[in-house]
Amino acid sequence: MNVAVVGGGISGLAVAHRLRSRGTDAVLLETSGRLGGAVGTHARDGYLVEQGPNSFLDREPATRELAAALNLEGRIRVADPLAKRRYVYTRGRLRSVPSSPPAFLASDILPLGARLRVAGELFSGRAPTGIDESLAEFGRRHLGRTATQVLLDAVQTGIYAGDVEQLSVAATFPMLVDLERKHRSLILGAIRAQQVQRRALSAGGTPKLSGALSTFDGGLQVLIDALATSLGDAAHVGAQVECLTRVDGGWKLMVEERGQRAELSASQVVLAVPAHVAAELLRPLDDALAAQVARIDYAPIAVVHLGFDAGTLPAPDGFGFLVPSGEKRRLLGAIHASTTFPFRVEGGRVLYTCMVGGARQPELVRQDEAALAALALEELRALAGVTAQPTFTQVYRWQRGIPQYNVGHLERMAGIDAALQRWPGLHLAGNAYKGIGLNDCIRNAARLADALTDEESVRK
Repeated sequence: MNVAVVGGGISGLAVAHRLRSRGTDAVLLETSGRLGGAVGTHARDGYLVEQGPNSFLDREPATRELAAALNLEGRIRVADPLAKRRYVYTRGRLRSVPSSPPAFLASDILPLGARLRVAGELFSGRAPTGIDESLAEFGRRHLGRTATQVLLDAVQTGIYAGDVEQLSVAATFPMLVDLERKHRSLILGAIRAQQVQRRALSAGGTPKLSGALSTFDGGLQVLIDALATSLGDAAHVGAQVECLTRVDGGWKLMVEERGQRAELSASQVVLAVPAHVAAELLRPLDDALAAQVARIDYAPIAVVHLGFDAGTLPAPDGFGFLVPSGEKRRLLGAIHASTTFPFRVEGGRVLYTCMVGGARQPELVRQDEAALAALALEELRALAGVTAQPTFTQVYRWQRGIPQYNVGHLERMAGIDAALQRWPGLHLAGNAYKGIGLNDCIRNAARLADALTDEESVRK
């Protein structure tokens, strides 16, 4: 078996690495001049900044397994303890997110009536079966209107930068739907899950991963570089796949690389590219399948880094803050990058990483870099009281930034999976389908690679 992996983002890299580590011939083809896709770290003027994803939670075994295979476990860095506190901007100021139910009831994160309504979640009922609820609909049933507008919207903003009224709860937060299905009440389900975990640990069960917010000592680029090194000559940059053709026994790909066109044969093809790119490659083969893939929306996002000299403003407390859409601000939120990972700055400097745009304000991302930096600074002044002038700015814009798992996403994915059965040896990978995070991409890549190699072993 030989596999052509199209796309050199984290999903494509992880698939190709896993296949080759299991003895399968795999080649990776990336159109651009670099590997990593949206993942990338840049060092400049005493700052270490991420162009896309900022970190990962150390709770996914596949990610740890990949780090171990690449000899990177010793380079993992967890967030500073000071980053445990998080904030939400609501009702005119930043308010600390409480860390426990008693603290929540005593906090000012929500008005008293809204906090009592959340406590009433214990008496929530299950949704009718067969309905794909929006995250907002689910939240209002369980937590009430205010908690949904403030807390639930803030949480999804930090992950999807989406519209809480459009996102599918089953696709974006399946664990919440699972808790409801099994326990009716989310609070009861969480309590029972903690009890089960405590009993397992007391009985000598294997401790779970820490779940700590983590990165690598040189940023997420460390992972990309290690994957690229492991693939060596099997990874091709500047290699554009122009078309796919189904032939007896597999596939042929027409590839243009360094001005030369060549035909590549493969028994299996993995399209680990954004949904709109996959749709263009699929359209000559199967217009109906391509149309389903093309309907996966993306939210544009701009990542704006602002750096401040040491002593010009206090180091911000906590991981950062999120801004619910109801506040009508132009900032989705900000990460206190220098507090969370102090090694990312030199000499006591302060680094804010701001997010702009999203599904509700896509037009903001179309501004030039200077305008986006000015916007972020104005918002930091209004929301967080930042009065100093930055001496460092870096802006990254992603017009197709974050896939949106809107209502109907799971039904669409079922249709896509069924349609792929018509094309043996053709597979889709990436964050547009079954999980948008770094951990999701690595886990799904490992599962796909293992399924392909296991199938080949059975065939032999």
